[in-house]
Order: sequence, then C-alpha cells, then structure tokens
Amino acid sequence: MTANAFHNVTQIESSLWEAADQLRANSKLTSNEYSMPVLGVIFLRHASNRFEAAQKAIEADQAAGKMPKRPLVKGDFIKRRALMLPEQARYDSLLKLPAGANLGAALVDAMNRIEADFEPLAGQLPKDYDRFDNKLLEDLLRAFDTEALRTAAGDVFGRIYEYFLMKFAMQGAQDNGEFFTPPSLVQTIVNVIEPDHGVVFDPACGSGGMFVQSSHFIEHEGLETMKRVTFYGQEKTATTIRLAKMNLAVHGLEGDIREANSFYDDVHRLPNGRPLWGNCDFVMANPPFNVDMVDADRVKDDRRLPFGLPGVNKQKKVSNGNYLWISYFHSYLGDKGRAGFVMSSQASSAGHGEAEVRRKLVETGDVDVMIAVRSNFFYTRTVPCELWHFDRTKPADRRDFVLMLDARAIYRKVTRKIYDFSAEQLANLTAIVWLYRGQKERFLGLVKDYFMRLTRECATVSTALATFELALTSCRTPIATFGEAIQNLDTLTPEQKQTLTDSLTEWSEAANGYATDRGALIEGLASFCEEYAESPPDANDAQHSAREAFGPLAEREKGLLKQIDLLFTLGARAAHLASELADIEEVPEFYNRRNVNKLVKEMDEARKKAVEHLKNATYVYRQIGWLQDRFPQAEIQAVPGLCKVVRRAEIQAADWSLTPGRYVGVAPPVVDEDFDFEQELRDIHLELADLNKEAVDLAATIQGNFEELGV
Repeated sequence: MTANAFHNVTQIESSLWEAADQLRANSKLTSNEYSMPVLGVIFLRHASNRFEAAQKAIEADQAAGKMPKRPLVKGDFIKRRALMLPEQARYDSLLKLPAGANLGAALVDAMNRIEADFEPLAGQLPKDYDRFDNKLLEDLLRAFDTEALRTAAGDVFGRIYEYFLMKFAMQGAQDNGEFFTPPSLVQTIVNVIEPDHGVVFDPACGSGGMFVQSSHFIEHEGLETMKRVTFYGQEKTATTIRLAKMNLAVHGLEGDIREANSFYDDVHRLPNGRPLWGNCDFVMANPPFNVDMVDADRVKDDRRLPFGLPGVNKQKKVSNGNYLWISYFHSYLGDKGRAGFVMSSQASSAGHGEAEVRRKLVETGDVDVMIAVRSNFFYTRTVPCELWHFDRTKPADRRDFVLMLDARAIYRKVTRKIYDFSAEQLANLTAIVWLYRGQKERFLGLVKDYFMRLTRECATVSTALATFELALTSCRTPIATFGEAIQNLDTLTPEQKQTLTDSLTEWSEAANGYATDRGALIEGLASFCEEYAESPPDANDAQHSAREAFGPLAEREKGLLKQIDLLFTLGARAAHLASELADIEEVPEFYNRRNVNKLVKEMDEARKKAVEHLKNATYVYRQIGWLQDRFPQAEIQAVPGLCKVVRRAEIQAADWSLTPGRYVGVAPPVVDEDFDFEQELRDIHLELADLNKEAVDLAATIQGNFEELGV
C-alpha cells in the first residue's frame, strides 16, 4: 500500500469510527451491545463489494470466451474469493428498501441467507438488528456507503474491520477487550517465527489476529495463504469466535475455529485423524495472563505437560496458569515447529515450580528469542509483557544460546495511554533476529531498502520546497506592497513605518540566506540520487560509505528546517504588523487582511509539507544509522540496553531467568541531537485531546446518570 493510499485509509477509518460511535452515543447503547452489529455491517459491505467485483470478472470472462455463458453457481464466486450473495443480502438492496420497511428484519434475513450459503459462517453473523431503531440502522448503513467504500478492495476492508476491533477493544467491549491483540505485537511474533506453511494453531485465538497477520506475511512473500497454511483455533468465548470467523471471512480466509477451554480441551484433529499435539508447524497465541483457578487434578496427567505441573496450592488449583500455556505451546510443536506468544513479564523470572519448568524448557534448546516490551502496548491493560519464541529447528551451533532483546525503550506513542511499534521499529527489531540467525544478507537487504527509500524521499524535496517558496512569495507580495504604500502617509509615525520596513527587511535577508542553502542542498541531493537511486549499495562497506556521503546532506537538511520555520515565523510577524497598521483609522482601506491571513495559512500548510519531506528523508537516514551504529559489521553483537546472545550456562547462573533486561545491561546515556520539538508538541496535543475527550465523555455519562435518576 502506498503512503498516499495508507493515509487515505487512515482517514476513512477515523471518519467511519467517528460516525459510528456518534450513532452509538446518541442511541445510548453500550459498546458491548453495539460492537457486533457494526462489525456485521462492515462484513456485509465487504461481502457485497467482493460479490460485485467477482460478478464483473465473470461477465468479462464470459464476454471474452474464457468461460461458457451459463447460469452462475456458487463455485464461480468461491474461486474468486467471494460469496454468491442472494439479492436480499446485497448492500444496495438493503439501502433501496422502501420507506417504512423494517430494516432490522431485513438485515437479519440477509445474515441468515449468507450463513445458509457459506457453512464456515453458520451461526456466526449478528442477528439482533431488529432490536435497533430503524433510523439508527439506516444511518449506520449510509455511513458505510461512501464512494470510497463502494470501490474499496479487500485489504482496505480488512484494515477497517481490524481498526474497529481495536477501537471496541479500547472501549472495553467484549470481555474487557481481551479478544484483541495489538497488531504490532502480533506482527513482531510473525516476523520472528515466519509462519508461511503447514499447520498454524492458536489455542487462545481471540478475534483471529494471529491468522490475519500470518496471511499478510504470506501474501507479502507473493504466495496464496490458503494454499500454504491451514488455520486451527480454540477460543472459550462464543462471541469472540464469531468475531474471529468474521475477521477471517472479511480477509477472504477460512479456519477451523472451535469453542473450547484450552486449559482442559484439545479438540482438533488433522484430516488424517492425528491430533494437533506434536504436529503443528507454528503455534501463536496471546493467552490470558496469570490465571489462578485451573483444576490441578484435571490437568496433572495431560500429555501436553511434558515438564510437569508448575505449582499447586492448597485448594488443588494451579497457582498460576502461565506455565501451563507455555508447556502447551511447546508440546503442540512438531519436530520442525516454531512458536511465538505473548506472556506476562513476571513469568520469565518466576520461582519455585515455575522455575523448574523453565529450566527444563531451556534445556531442550528450543527457547530461541525473548523480547521484552514496555507497558501500555495493550488497549485495556497497562502491564509490560514479553514475547517468547521457540524454535525446534535451531541448528546445533545455536541450541545452547538464546537471543535476549530488550525493546522496552523502543516504542511510538499512539495516544496518551497507548504505544506501539512503527513499521521501521518492527523491521529493525526483526533485523536483529536475522543477524542472530546468521542471515546477514537479509540485514543488508533491509539497509539497501532504506537507501532506496532515502533516494525516493530526496527526489521529492525539490518540488515541496518550490511549493513552499511560491506560497512564501504570494504572501510577501501584498505585505511588501502595503509597506511601500504607507511610506507616503503622514498619518503614521516614522517609527510605525520603520517597524514594518525592518520586519520585511529581516524577512528578505532570511529568504536570501535560505535560497543559498537551499540551492546547495538540492544540488547535493541530486548528486546523491544520481549515484545511488539506480544502484543502491548492497555490501556492508559500500552502505557505510553511502551513509557517510549523506551525512553532510542530513546536517544541511536540519539547518534548512530551521530556516523554513524562521521564514514562516517572520512572514507571519510581518503580516501581523501590517494588519495592526491597517487597523489604524486614518490608513486607507487598501490592505486586504482576510486575503493575507488566507495566504499565511497557505504558507503554513506549504511549510508543513516541505518540513515533512525533509524530515522523511532524515528519518530514513536515521534508520540506517540506528542499524549500522549498533551492528557495524552486519553481525550480531551485544549492544548494552538492547540485545545479547546468552549462553545456557549464563541463564543457569541467573536462576534460569529469561528476562532480557537481566542480561543486556543498561544503555549508556546519549544526547538526542535529533530531538523533534514539533513531534513533542504533537504528543502533548495528543495527550490534551485525549484528556478533553475523556472529560466530555465523563460529563455525558454523569449527565445521563442524573437523567435516569430524574435529577
């Protein structure tokens, strides 16, 4: 997805959520009451889009003689990853119902008809629409009927569905939001274990995020998901299973997901009759942490516990279920399997019976990568966590080692309370895993990709600066004209005239300095692109040389950023001074304040875009530096505060702890020369906006409570 397309989808997501949540607020429904019906509408919109696209493709094939002209059957649509929707289940048909028609009943009928035709969704789609007000349903349907959504492709709807899952999770819908694992955590696991073939199992599958991210990984490799993997899932909550099956369907995927309590149940069988236990290629999960009510007698003889029970209390309950999950995940793996899962941070250093299980796990040699993640990555919990990874295919020279990766200092702020990993942070963390596995060429490939991005960003700078300069001139012209005109006015004092003259002179001098530095930068960027755009460096020495060559340009970009901001500040100040003089009663009304204010806003927008393009280039350059500074030879090495490859003997000496921070040490303090004041201000604004919204929501809740009490 291009940057522009990504931005457009982000805008669509935000506007849809705002519209849908406003409808919910006006209806006084809770998130739990509202979430499934809304997700059902998203599914229906997507299913209609897929149907229409498949129908057009079929008609085109028939017209071209690629398939016979005959009545269409379900198989024609299934081949194109679409459902053959009956007329009554199509989105347009619902919107065209006559005024006064029972829209709730029509939606229930549509869902029933879809389930009847598509067995994996039988009993899963929401059917409680008839309890909603007709006007609310009509508004909801129309909210998802924009031109952008009528023509949106499947990946767009998949993102929208996941976005709404995330937002409902943040509101605490569906079991306190525990059905949804933050995408950046799932993506980290996927990047480490690379689930691109065979049996993929999630015994605590929630809304199916592990499966969806696996499909993204497979399709990024240019492969077809359903030809490469088979998804199996267990989930104890029926409502969450519905979310998962809809999530898979909206992504054009299928999976065998069953209702079961994985602490006690192992319900799946492979087509050949064998159990999943011991036969999975990949196991992925985000299980509930710190469960303390598991019946020890029911699980003590479970074959999925080869390392024994972790600890039993006086009530014959397993003291903490974390190590039940950990043992289960390992036992499901086949001889060449990999596992990745989210776990409470306290589990990696827990004592007593849990430490004994951990010792046995480490001694298998299958513990591969441990990643510590800071707090606030979850939407409904603030706890830190760790990502565990097993690999039963570790080569002999690595079976005695574990990669400890402390990523607690790596994050991006999403809201005041929620953090995640940026795409680049995810890529850089994955690159460390590649080096640990001896995959130097992949590390160098990522750096090469960054150089390709860098040259692309550099190529856009000239146009962005030219746009800013045009806006600068457009704004300066009427102010300078006014400054000349008032020189002959006796009604103004010499000091008043001089103030504006001095302001315009300062602005002009700054523009001259900018023009000189701008020319040198553009020339340097063009030269850099000429050398590296067509043939980005792929060897380590060449990449270091290319980074060194760009270093002075990065410094010039930083300097030009300050000059651009200064030019805008001086321009805005000159406009303000001119407006003040124009407000004096004796000054003739030939200065158009409204027009100049508009030009100042346009100059600011052009400034922001120019700054963004310059920052994009330096941002990519910093990613190269981040990797090269830590791994200058493109080989794994200990980096204080970040990573270390640890021997088993060292783990044993530390009471078999698998906490990364215990091994990697503390990073030395550094001065952030690239501190972004503007980003810091945006983060502060983000926090204030969140606090204001919380205050408004709280006030509305209090008001509603008073109304219910008749106060």
